[in-house]
Amino acid sequence: MIGNLINAVIAGIGVCVPDRVLTNNDLENIVHTSDEWILSRSGIRERRIASPREATSDLATVAAVRAMEDAEVMPEQVDLVIVATNSPDMLFPATACLVQDRIGAKNAGAFDLAAGCTGFIYALCVGSQFIATGSYSTVLVIGSETLSRFVNWEDRGTCVIFGDGAGAVVLKPVSEDNGILAFKLWSDGGAGRHLTLPAGGSKRPATKDTVDSKLHYIQMNGHEVFKLAVRAMGKVAQEVLASAGLKKSELDFFIPHQANLKIIEAVARRLDIPTEKVLINVDRYGNTSTASIPLALEEALRSGRIKKGDHIVMVGFGAGMTWGGVAIKW
Repeated sequence: MIGNLINAVIAGIGVCVPDRVLTNNDLENIVHTSDEWILSRSGIRERRIASPREATSDLATVAAVRAMEDAEVMPEQVDLVIVATNSPDMLFPATACLVQDRIGAKNAGAFDLAAGCTGFIYALCVGSQFIATGSYSTVLVIGSETLSRFVNWEDRGTCVIFGDGAGAVVLKPVSEDNGILAFKLWSDGGAGRHLTLPAGGSKRPATKDTVDSKLHYIQMNGHEVFKLAVRAMGKVAQEVLASAGLKKSELDFFIPHQANLKIIEAVARRLDIPTEKVLINVDRYGNTSTASIPLALEEALRSGRIKKGDHIVMVGFGAGMTWGGVAIKW
């Protein structure tokens, strides 16, 4: 219980990934790279890529419908739809509004949230506050991305990393002493220059020059992002454990943002968390940004690894720079 407020529990979860699988061997025919080079630096073997007919809202809609079915919630019961994304269908209307319409959530408000790859954690925390205050009883939180549309397929430093997908959860109030126990959000705008998509906004609207200069693609200083991510995710994991009143020995599962296997392993070593407690699927999906944590969570639930009463810590890190963590009792 957060103070005297109402706890929010994940009552349902759903995911959606595109059918197309792009392997490292496939990438050898696209950019100057190799399976060994990609594996040694990222731990990624393959990723899912959206078809030309699939947009971020399409993946989000499917994931949302599956989450509502899992929670046994009807569309008209949804009070709020939050979509965390870095690859919206367009600047406006919000992707969340498109999803709200398609799923028939006629009684819901809707908005997008942009916080880099930490977006799902941010959205989960924001959504939980509407539950905590009693303002709403059913909140749909979605992380959805088609970042393959924003990578430069000539830049092996970024195009091999990102994949597409969506994950959604339904938040409901719970009277028991479980659900979201604690959270912490951080940012450092001064470090934001290390991971950007420079053009397409009001500062650099689309022109022939911005297109020719490839400024509408993701640009990343991988070395700096690596260092910042390991330090930040390790620190925030310790903070949310402390806030939740949990000892590290009481942690059952750790779900980090699936950015890079080397980053995940470094964070786990820093926290001294056993390998069997760390949920990893980056090898099969790549970095799906805001979708990565719900994809890993759903996979663990579907396989029966996570049981009622388990303590879970989820942490994210992304452009902004932003990072955050959530402690949950399942």
